[in-house]
Amino acid sequence: MTDSVKPEMTSAEAIDKYPAGLQVFRVSNGPWSNVQLSIFSLESDCEQFSMPAISEPMIVWVMSGEATTQERDNGNHKWNIHHVKADSLYVTAGGAKYDFGWKRHSDEPLQVLMLVISQSIFDEALREQYGKNSSHAYLTDYSGIDDPQLISLLQLLKAESKTQSPSKLFIDSVAKAISVHLARQYTDLIDVSKDYKSALPKYRVKQVQDWMVEHLREEFCLSRVAQLVGMSDYHFNRLFKQAVGMPPSQYHIKLRIDVAKRLLRETELNVIDVALEVGYTNASHFARLFRKKTGMTPSHYRRQS
Repeated sequence: MTDSVKPEMTSAEAIDKYPAGLQVFRVSNGPWSNVQLSIFSLESDCEQFSMPAISEPMIVWVMSGEATTQERDNGNHKWNIHHVKADSLYVTAGGAKYDFGWKRHSDEPLQVLMLVISQSIFDEALREQYGKNSSHAYLTDYSGIDDPQLISLLQLLKAESKTQSPSKLFIDSVAKAISVHLARQYTDLIDVSKDYKSALPKYRVKQVQDWMVEHLREEFCLSRVAQLVGMSDYHFNRLFKQAVGMPPSQYHIKLRIDVAKRLLRETELNVIDVALEVGYTNASHFARLFRKKTGMTPSHYRRQS
């Protein structure tokens, strides 16, 4: 897929369509409903590709190979350069599109494991770590780091992915352990004592919320909304989450699901038309997302209403 048609934002279910390289393994859904695990083989050098943002925490584990990598926030001219080898890790908070590239130091392909953890499990870890201040907590991006404890947990999930009958209880337990580790080691709190930095003013929040409602059917674009209030993508993403309790991309999804619920309750539109009304051209994707957010399918929700 070329950069010209890549979206600013995508779902956790679709994120593994975008990395440059050959996907050799993937598990999701069923016992893996709260975790998505993919393995890629990066056999050729790549100067640059753009990765759409997701809202959920993501970890990338370099399992083999050695390379120099470069990364930057989309639209930023400065590259961050890192030397990575087997057992190097990336921790990504998500929320903004970014550019990435690498140059291998040998003919050995880079084998990487990409793990996405559901926001609900990570939020549970934040609540345990920070209590009533959890809404002010944020995950910080780290690149090319060493963390043997985190790798041990990733190895457990990798091994479980190879079993014939994976255990959801085991997978969720390890995912929670990873989330607790991330919350302890890689998060921080916004300084709420500094009002000018701690959150968006209420009138700005309402401005953004009203704009999202007006453009509900359009694809979410973090840069476009950040420009509305005159902020960088990164700064706006953090301050909106602090003010509202969730990232702007998740709030946009919440608005869509809330409208879809109302349409299912109050109209006779079929599920496909409801999906189109709230901006989803793929009815199957809409149904999966609706079930993830509400615990039931659109048809079941309509019958229960």
